[in-house]
Amino acid sequence: MDVEEDRESPFEDGVSDSTDEDNDEDGPGQETFKDEEPALPPDFEWLEELSEEDDGDGDLAVAAVSGEKRSYAETARMFKLRRNLDQLDCFHRQKEHDVQNAREKLKLCRQNIESLLEQRENLDIKIEEQKAADNSVAVFHTRAQHRLLCQKLQSEEELEGHINTELKQQELELSVVEVELGKFSSLRQEVQEEERAFQDLKKQKAATRLQHERKASQNQQLRMQHLRDKQASMLKKEEAECQRKIKEGRASRKVAAKYLKETIKRMQQQEAEKEQQNKELLEKRMQAVKSLKSNIAATQESLRVSQSRARAKAQKEEQRQKQLRESLHAQGINSIQHMYQQKQLEEIKRKQEEFDKREKSRRVEIVAKILQEGQPEKSRKRSQPPMPKPSTTDKFPALGRAKEKLLYNLDRNPPTATEERDTIQFRDFSSSSSASSDVDDQEEPTNQEEDHPILSDSLAEPEFSGLWDQNYKKLLNERTTLVQTEVKQEEPATASGKLNLPPKKVHGKELKGPPFISKPEVLLFKDFELGKTYKKKIVLTNISYITNHCKLLGVSDHLKDFITINFDPPGSLSTGMSCDMQAVFQPTTSEDLEGEVRFASAVGPFSVPIRCTIKKCDMEVDNQFIDFGSHVVGQTVSWTITLTNNGALATLFSLDTSAFSPDTTPVQMASKLSDNTCQETSSPNTTSDNQSSAVSIGTGKLQEKEESQELSEHPESEASAAGPEAILKTCVSTDVEAQMDQSNSDFGDIHLGNVQGGDIGPFESIKLEVIFTPTIPGESKLDFHIKFSDFRTKPIPIQVRGVAVSIPVWVVQPSIDLKICMFDRLYQDSIVVQSRASTALKLTFEVCPDMRKHMEILPKTGFIQAQSRFNAQLKFLPRISLAKDAKELFDEDTGVLEVPLTVQVAGQVKPVHFTVQAVVTSSELHFDRSEVDFGFCTIYQSVKSTVRLTNTSLLPQDFGFLGIPEFMEVQPNDGFGTVFPQETLEVDLIFSANKAKVYNFQLHCKSGINSDFPLSCRAVGVRPPLKLSHSLVLFRATAVGDHSTAVLYLTYRQTANHQHKQPGVTKTGPPRLFSFCLPEHSDISIIPIAGRLLPGERCLIQVTFRPSLLDEDIREEALRLLNRAKLLREKELERSRHAEQEAKKELPVETGKGKKAQVIPKNSKVSDTPKTELLTESPEPADLQPGSERYEEARASLLFSVTQRNSEHTVPCFVSDGDPPEEDPQAMPGWSPFNTLFLQLRCATVKPPLVVISDNGNKIIDCHQVAVGEKVFKWFTVLNTSNETLDLKSSVLDVHGPFSIVNALRGIRPGAKHTLLLAFSPSLDKKFCETLEVRCQKMVLEMTLRGEGVLPAVTCSHPGGLLDLGYVLEKESTSHVLKMENSSALAVGFRVQLASLCPSRPPGGADDVASLLVGYICSQLQPTVGTQNHSGLSVFSVLPAKGSIAPGQSQDITVSFQPDHPSVCYSDQMIIELRNKSVVCVLDLRGAASSHNMYLCGGDPLTVPIESLLPPLIACHPPLTAESEVMEKPPIPVLVTLKAGYSRGAITPAVRELQVGCIRSAQPSKKSGEFHWENVASLQQLGFTVEPSKGTVETGHKRTVTISWSPLSGYKPYEVVQTCVTLTLKGDETNVYRVTLMAMLSSAAD
Repeated sequence: MDVEEDRESPFEDGVSDSTDEDNDEDGPGQETFKDEEPALPPDFEWLEELSEEDDGDGDLAVAAVSGEKRSYAETARMFKLRRNLDQLDCFHRQKEHDVQNAREKLKLCRQNIESLLEQRENLDIKIEEQKAADNSVAVFHTRAQHRLLCQKLQSEEELEGHINTELKQQELELSVVEVELGKFSSLRQEVQEEERAFQDLKKQKAATRLQHERKASQNQQLRMQHLRDKQASMLKKEEAECQRKIKEGRASRKVAAKYLKETIKRMQQQEAEKEQQNKELLEKRMQAVKSLKSNIAATQESLRVSQSRARAKAQKEEQRQKQLRESLHAQGINSIQHMYQQKQLEEIKRKQEEFDKREKSRRVEIVAKILQEGQPEKSRKRSQPPMPKPSTTDKFPALGRAKEKLLYNLDRNPPTATEERDTIQFRDFSSSSSASSDVDDQEEPTNQEEDHPILSDSLAEPEFSGLWDQNYKKLLNERTTLVQTEVKQEEPATASGKLNLPPKKVHGKELKGPPFISKPEVLLFKDFELGKTYKKKIVLTNISYITNHCKLLGVSDHLKDFITINFDPPGSLSTGMSCDMQAVFQPTTSEDLEGEVRFASAVGPFSVPIRCTIKKCDMEVDNQFIDFGSHVVGQTVSWTITLTNNGALATLFSLDTSAFSPDTTPVQMASKLSDNTCQETSSPNTTSDNQSSAVSIGTGKLQEKEESQELSEHPESEASAAGPEAILKTCVSTDVEAQMDQSNSDFGDIHLGNVQGGDIGPFESIKLEVIFTPTIPGESKLDFHIKFSDFRTKPIPIQVRGVAVSIPVWVVQPSIDLKICMFDRLYQDSIVVQSRASTALKLTFEVCPDMRKHMEILPKTGFIQAQSRFNAQLKFLPRISLAKDAKELFDEDTGVLEVPLTVQVAGQVKPVHFTVQAVVTSSELHFDRSEVDFGFCTIYQSVKSTVRLTNTSLLPQDFGFLGIPEFMEVQPNDGFGTVFPQETLEVDLIFSANKAKVYNFQLHCKSGINSDFPLSCRAVGVRPPLKLSHSLVLFRATAVGDHSTAVLYLTYRQTANHQHKQPGVTKTGPPRLFSFCLPEHSDISIIPIAGRLLPGERCLIQVTFRPSLLDEDIREEALRLLNRAKLLREKELERSRHAEQEAKKELPVETGKGKKAQVIPKNSKVSDTPKTELLTESPEPADLQPGSERYEEARASLLFSVTQRNSEHTVPCFVSDGDPPEEDPQAMPGWSPFNTLFLQLRCATVKPPLVVISDNGNKIIDCHQVAVGEKVFKWFTVLNTSNETLDLKSSVLDVHGPFSIVNALRGIRPGAKHTLLLAFSPSLDKKFCETLEVRCQKMVLEMTLRGEGVLPAVTCSHPGGLLDLGYVLEKESTSHVLKMENSSALAVGFRVQLASLCPSRPPGGADDVASLLVGYICSQLQPTVGTQNHSGLSVFSVLPAKGSIAPGQSQDITVSFQPDHPSVCYSDQMIIELRNKSVVCVLDLRGAASSHNMYLCGGDPLTVPIESLLPPLIACHPPLTAESEVMEKPPIPVLVTLKAGYSRGAITPAVRELQVGCIRSAQPSKKSGEFHWENVASLQQLGFTVEPSKGTVETGHKRTVTISWSPLSGYKPYEVVQTCVTLTLKGDETNVYRVTLMAMLSSAAD
């Protein structure tokens, strides 16, 4: 109740607040409420937003009835009252619901109480009955029930009171709530009235808003219409501009097409030349490869020689050292010390030689650098053939020079002056005698230096000494002198180059600048020519402050070959005095030269600069920009520019109008005459404006590509064959001719004159003409360049501009394109004529006579005002006869029409031409056939026929089939669509008969221009007796290896009225036979495929789609895998052959001393037949049989590359007219084509998301034969090939079956694997087969599990029971062989277990001791596991302990007994069981061990058959002798109990047997034993008889001693006769047994 009060309290507060506000509307409460008006609660913030939108005129500000405005606080108060009232209503409904629940609980409780009271009364009656029956037990039980029932009744009554109290409380609360509702009834009415007023205001406001929205929408539509009109006008302007640009583009394309053809032709020629060059280059490379091979062979041969030489040298050195040691040893000298000292000396000498070599190599490097710097001067000297007097001492200068280059760095001694002069003479003579050999020697100095040591160390020696040996030392000294002389000549030149010395002071004055000045200051030889001699005089004047002298040091190094200075030193010169000097210049190379003449003076060195320049071209034009200004179309204006050559060298020039780049050279000229090549160039590329003329647009880029390709592909062979002048003329003439061809074919507005190339001499000028002939209005541009054959002269760019002004009257759109038009349809367009004249002009439009039937211009004549436009209307109505009327203007094949029209202008000679273009096409649609025959169609199915609809027009046409009957359907898009030009669409006509009758009708196809194309159709509707529940089956996307099943019903519905004209149909309804005809090689199966139905029956049809891989695809994949494996094997064999060849190459050449390894000739071929035989030929696909290993591998490989494919099958179901005739039941029944049903199947095959990858994808898990009770495991692995995680589930296997899943299933990520482990454990002798379904989200994978249980049949040669191995000597062994045979059909595994090795054996090595002690009194109980060896090893062993027996085979099991101490209690248990836990036999193993070869067994046991675990006690006695040991050894007690029987007055003697044996030992010293009884006579007195009393026992045998007893006369019953006798056993030792005989008489023999 406290909870209810807490729940009510907040609501009551809210109600009271609202009540106060309602009751105090006119009081201060209202004012307070209005004061709080600005701060509305968060729930009513939307009121403020709404008020802001209304701007004071909204819904909340309008009065409901009186017209007064409402405040926002009043509206908020209304909503708050409504909320409180709703809460109060909700609270009232809750209380009513609580009261109703309490009443139902009370009612239910009272029903329980009534039921309990009734049960109590029944129990009372039952108690009375039981009392009357005197059944105390039942009375007691019933009273207990009565007490329990009373307790339940009491609890129910208490619950009733509690519920009743709660109900009263709930009713009280409900009454309170109802009273509160009554209080607020008037307030509720007021709120309802305010709400109605509020809704009315909202409706009024909504209507007002709707009017405003409509007005705004109308205004928006007007604005949109205005915008569309504006866009339409802009679109027309853009279209006109586009037409103008198209016209200009067409003109440009016409110009470009011509140049493009020429460019393509030239490119083809260049490609042919390039191909020829590639062939020549390939031949050169082949020659290089051949030479490389020969060089490699020579290198290998030289390497072999060097190796053999090194080995010979090593052998000689070894022999020398050996001889040296022997000689030193003979002389008495310490050879080791002497040789060590020699080695130290050799090491020091070697280091000294290495140091000398390094020093010499450094000098050689310095000399090589100096020679390299002076190489250009030497080459120029060699180019001049001087004729010095040859040396008389050298008879072979060429040979001497060659040897000189090999040995020039061998001597380190400085040369003398005489040798210096001789060397200089020798050098001059060598350079003049053989220039070619000198060049070769210079190119390969390094190779000769490397070859020199090899030649010097060669083992090959000439038969006689030649000139080389005689001149060796002389040439060596001469070469060394030559090198040092050249070094000395370079040193003063280098020292004299440092001319920038600091200023010196003379007589206290600082001298700035050189001490002498020359006149002229620069010695200039300008425009020199080769082969001429130039002389210049120079005057040197002393400008220093002292008397000075002048000494000539020489000219620059690179000018020594060209300039000779004639100078006589004048001696001392005073200040201001001068002297003369003459410079003679003899040029031998055509290049600019710069240098200086160096002098020495007392003050310091100074120099006179020298500059020699060749003839050059200096080209310039008077104007590089030409502006023609504005000219009317049709005029011709020319401009002349002057080209001037200010240089002394003539050159060829050409005008190039192609694009030019300043980074490239203009034309292809002779750049390097010494190389005899023609330099590659590219055309310049200059920028121009976008609005260029047709000429510049069409030819710019094409000419650039054309020239760059043409000029860059001149073959080098032509350049090398001709001289420099020929190359120059060829390059220039080719370029000039190309430019001439371009200029002649150029028909642009601006073009060049007749002079476009030629020769310009030194200091000459040539006039070049540029002509401007405007033909098209607009700005024209032409950029061309003047290119020169001299590669030093840069091209000169020229820019030409001109503006063409059109004629006064012109057509704004000179080419009117009507696009694509259809026959017999009217097309119109406007012709706009523009005039810029200042007067009105008469216009006349003319149409050619051939087009007057089809085209008309209105008006034909008109006047155009000054500076205005004239619009004429063009009407075009093409007729079918257009092809005949205008054959020249209309192309019937393409439909292109081009009509030239003319506008004659009065007073204007040149008429205005314009063209009308159009493509005229037909508007027909054609069907591929005129009539469609659907044939026979059942009323349960539909028949589809496809027709082809072709659009012969060049325009797309909309079509639609109108007025389609209800039994017809046209697809796609319900018969509507658009067919593109020259396109053929397939239209499906689906006929579904609704009645059995003949149908003849027409389908009407209409085009977008309302043309009708009818199509006739006919069909026959029939009603078959059988009906399929579904005629179309859509299978889900099924993976390969999965299956999908659909269930249909075939019903035989017999009606009263059968269709007429159907043979075999009667009113009684004969039985019907049906048969489904499946398509060949399909994945569809139907069950049942045939059957028989009676009228009214229904048959369930199961259709299964089980997709599989095609056999052809599998065979092709297998062939592909075989080919790939073959290629891999071939590659592996190739690598192995290559490795063998490499290994053969690396084999040592010399295999032994004086022997050489055999070298396989290059032309010999090694047979590869054994290796190639390994590559088997790939079989044909038809040879692969299903189920083979290759076939399964290919099938598993294809599963990973399955692509989705859709297939559709139509399966006919033939229905008979009845049963076969009774006369011949085997005859074929009649089949009617009218009754045939068709089942359409649509199948989709997808890639399997789950694939078995183990065992090549085999889905059959065969466990083969397994013994009953055994368990084998099989596994298979699945792979997730999809892109999502799959959750695996499996079907439930037979719980009583042999198959089971061992591991759990889990989710597999994409690309992951999962292995399922299966167990097969048969329990019966039979074959088993189950299907395991592995399910995932997208497929079900079926695995077939097979296995066979076989009952094993294994027998043992021993039947079981006791197996006594007898006595053996301690630490020796004996064995017994058991034979097991397997007569079953499978291999059987077995296991042999010993009880002593069993983990469950009791500790201590024996069974329970207590049980043995209890049973000892009554019987001789032997434990299962007896005494064991002290060593811990098992006394009994079995081999083999486990194994397997093949079918029909046997297995020997050897049981061995090997004790390590004497005991008679050795025992164990051996169990032979199979793998299925079945026991073959159980053997109790027994054995005894003795320390002596004689033993006695038998008698009664005196001790328990368990040995003590404590070791035996060893007495601390001194050792005894053998005799004393025999005498003092205590006898062994033996007890023999004899019981004689007495029955019916007859006495049966008691007989016992003892065994005396001799153990066979492995030691040959063991012999037979003896035994004898003592005091045998005394035994007879007591009735005992012992036979035999003594005897001999052979080794390995035993004898039986029989002891019998018969009571003598005077024997008293129940008297025990007892006596002791001694038994002595003699063997390897003597043992004494004290045998106690106890005899008694018993009433029954045991």
